[in-house]
Amino acid sequence: MTLKLVIGNKNYSSWSMRPWVAMKASGISFEEIFIPLYTGTADKQRILDVSPAGKVPALIDGDLRVWDSLAIIEYLAERFPEARLWPDAREARAHARSIAAEMHSGFAALRNECGMNLHRPVRAKPLSDAAHVDIDRVQQIWTDCRARHGARGPYLFGAFSAADAMYAPVVHRFRIYAIDVSPEVRDYMEAMMALPAFAEWTAAGLAETIVIERLEID
Repeated sequence: MTLKLVIGNKNYSSWSMRPWVAMKASGISFEEIFIPLYTGTADKQRILDVSPAGKVPALIDGDLRVWDSLAIIEYLAERFPEARLWPDAREARAHARSIAAEMHSGFAALRNECGMNLHRPVRAKPLSDAAHVDIDRVQQIWTDCRARHGARGPYLFGAFSAADAMYAPVVHRFRIYAIDVSPEVRDYMEAMMALPAFAEWTAAGLAETIVIERLEID
């Protein structure tokens, strides 16, 4: 039975991007179901029909519904162990899960001040001290991972993993808001942007014409 991944607008939905990129990059086959965000009661009900939280993304596997990006990724890692969504080594796997969970629960200032919007012209904007703290922490995470695992490949843990999928929207945020980053971070961003799954999501997001005014934050 084909998996179905319910997502929102590729231009805006950073949470939808995470499992989508994870599945595409790992070769997990799925059917994509797009529900436009913030367009009215009918679309809200369509989301509620597949996600009790009333939010996307949501994964449909037969009668099973899994919602929330990190929960979906964890389910996929169990369902498709051959995809190796988490590193094989126990210590690296624990590290990857830790930074993925930190992304999932943290960085509120960066999220709020640098919203996902692929159509936004690339330019810097004034950011709060809290946002700069978030930016510095992300760079610290990426630099540390690359120092530990860079000999094995261009991603955070060498080979592509769920950790890269969880941080994929931050690559766009750093790019779109012209964040000043270190050379090591720039190299990682370029590797992610060259990832076919990342590039495919980006191209589709840029092709969208729906404008959500509440998400046009600046």
